[in-house]
Amino acid sequence: MATTGTTTEPAAPDLGPAPLDARLANVLGGRTASAIEKAFGYRTVGEFLEHAPRRYAERGALTALDSLAIGESVTIVAEVVDVRERTMRARRGSILEAKIGDGKGLLTLTFFNQGWRTKDLVPGARGIFSGKVGDYRGARQLAHPDYELFDRDDPRATADPESEEAIRWSRQPIPIYPATSTLTSWQIAKSMAIVLDTLPDVPDPIPARVRSRLDLVPFRRALELLHRPEKVADFKRAQDALRYREAFVLQTALVQRRIAARATAATPRTASPGGILERFDASLPFTLTDDQQAVGAEIDHDLAGDWPMHRLVQGEVGSGKTLVAIRAMLTVAESGGQSALIAPTEVLAAQHLRSIVKFLGPDLAAELRPVILTGSQSTDERRRALLAAASGSSRLVVGTHALLGDRVDFAELGLVVVDEQHRFGVEQREALRTKGATPPHVLVLTATPIPRTVAMTVFGDLDVSTITGLPSGRAGVETFTVGLAEHPGWESRIWTRMAEELSAGRQAFVVCPAIDDAHAEDDGESAPDGDDEAPKRAPATVLATAERMRTMPVLDGRRIAVLHGRMTADEKDRVMTSFAAGDIDVLVATTVIEVGVDVPNASMMAVLDADRFGVSQLHQLRGRIGRGQYAGVCLLVTAAELETTSRERVDAVAASDDGFELARVDLELRREGDVLGERQSGGRSSLNLLRVVEHADLIVDAREEAERVLKPDPQLDGHPALREALARRLDESDAAFLGKN
Repeated sequence: MATTGTTTEPAAPDLGPAPLDARLANVLGGRTASAIEKAFGYRTVGEFLEHAPRRYAERGALTALDSLAIGESVTIVAEVVDVRERTMRARRGSILEAKIGDGKGLLTLTFFNQGWRTKDLVPGARGIFSGKVGDYRGARQLAHPDYELFDRDDPRATADPESEEAIRWSRQPIPIYPATSTLTSWQIAKSMAIVLDTLPDVPDPIPARVRSRLDLVPFRRALELLHRPEKVADFKRAQDALRYREAFVLQTALVQRRIAARATAATPRTASPGGILERFDASLPFTLTDDQQAVGAEIDHDLAGDWPMHRLVQGEVGSGKTLVAIRAMLTVAESGGQSALIAPTEVLAAQHLRSIVKFLGPDLAAELRPVILTGSQSTDERRRALLAAASGSSRLVVGTHALLGDRVDFAELGLVVVDEQHRFGVEQREALRTKGATPPHVLVLTATPIPRTVAMTVFGDLDVSTITGLPSGRAGVETFTVGLAEHPGWESRIWTRMAEELSAGRQAFVVCPAIDDAHAEDDGESAPDGDDEAPKRAPATVLATAERMRTMPVLDGRRIAVLHGRMTADEKDRVMTSFAAGDIDVLVATTVIEVGVDVPNASMMAVLDADRFGVSQLHQLRGRIGRGQYAGVCLLVTAAELETTSRERVDAVAASDDGFELARVDLELRREGDVLGERQSGGRSSLNLLRVVEHADLIVDAREEAERVLKPDPQLDGHPALREALARRLDESDAAFLGKN
């Protein structure tokens, strides 16, 4: 057997009373354990065993070499076809080239000054080869790859090929693990075998009745079948059992947290006949939508309860979530309580304050004294706002991260409203919630629609309300992809189309991913995390785009202004006020206008380099137009090539205005992010085998079983295996997250 890399050190077989918590170093030896920890962060047996193979190959199967992408790190099964060694011309030494094939395509393995490899790399030898696909004179190659050849001296390999043993061996799946340049898939497999050989039986957190109902193999058996399957059906059964276990443990954590929250006392808040809320409702010039009324009733019920409300209200851009939140704040105000609304940007906070004052009218505004607190206020403005909050004279306090400061106090904080919650870290939200003498009610708003199973998984300790309808009078938005990769001449049409809207008396937005060449926008995001196809070209910038537009004959005489995150709060407010008043024709901005900006006369938006934004972000951006009587036109401008992930995101937004459908597409394209810890979007998912969209029915079932277990036994005294699995799944930071969310 030919192999390269670290040799495994002698193992200590005794794993102690908690085998899954045993340190890998005690089983594999310090050197191997250190290599695994450096590569993947695993320190214990249990963590390492969750390193699931990303796919399986068969000894008798060959990989389609003609489908490998240049630059991709691969682990493949192939057969040596030809081996040649030649002397290098320019310098001393030799090059060994071995061609491997799959019957359809060829791949060259290249080794420098390693002629000894001709002893095992012989025609007809099969094995697993691992490396990064490169290109040399138009041919695919792996330079200095790692490999492991199937042992040709194995009796099963040399036995009668028609024998049952040989057939079974040839069909045995080979786990292909996520690997690194220093730790190959087969090295991981060898270490995994040692761990499994020393692992005793481990208790299964899934109740026996559930395993029986769903025909799931026990936990210890599932681990064996996952890493050492004899046939394809083995690892499929293992994945089914371990996937359900993952969902069940996660849902148990969330349901347990929800039960604990309801054991905390809170101050009930109710509206009175003829009180502030009733006066407010009577003053509205329109009727609430059916969804707004239904969600309002759910919030009223929560606020009147004996435990703190923890509710998430999700709805499309412009669906009226802010109005629902204002009504909740007025209910709290009737009993002398205060509400704090925290927004991610000063533009949005200022917009919220203007909306609240407008909705309240002069009489209620004078009575409730809404104030704003931001980081860029003058000393006198900040002092007055702090005094209004601390004295209780203001019962509606709006702000940004400045609300989290140590000097910010409230007389009686009864409700915390978090707008666009994904913009805030756990610690930030917790800092505001703890400013109440008794736990305040919490209302979370998001315009990023969340499929039911995602909400159940990410926000499992929150009650979820959804506003699906839009207020009447909205003209809607048509969205088009402007693909410059295949139609470079279309760019001029963008500005001609904009001029047509402006000539009709409308206004327009132009959105860019960066402020200028030196500064990416802090308030927004560029290409989504984990997108390997993120564009390498320089992004469109606000300052350069605005300057170019001012020189365009088609836009001659138009009033063009900019808005971005490096402007002061006063500058932003002046620009937004002027734009809302119609004194600016085109606003060139970054994503500071993503949420909260309400200009009904704005009917067009051009998003430049749209492929640099996520699906949900594009959906929210276009929600800034079509908010009045004029139909909106949104042009998503991109140079991304067809059939790339970046282009798929843009085309998905152009094809649908259903935020919930787009959220599902977004998840399929970029995965879920970390559903427990503070990494809530992008990056490596904390989910292992579970996918919240694909396995929706399984998650619902696991949730119901978790509730069935916890209802009579919230501390899991009668389910020690589940309690241990929960403690193992939730490290200190994850447990803190669940306690604060």
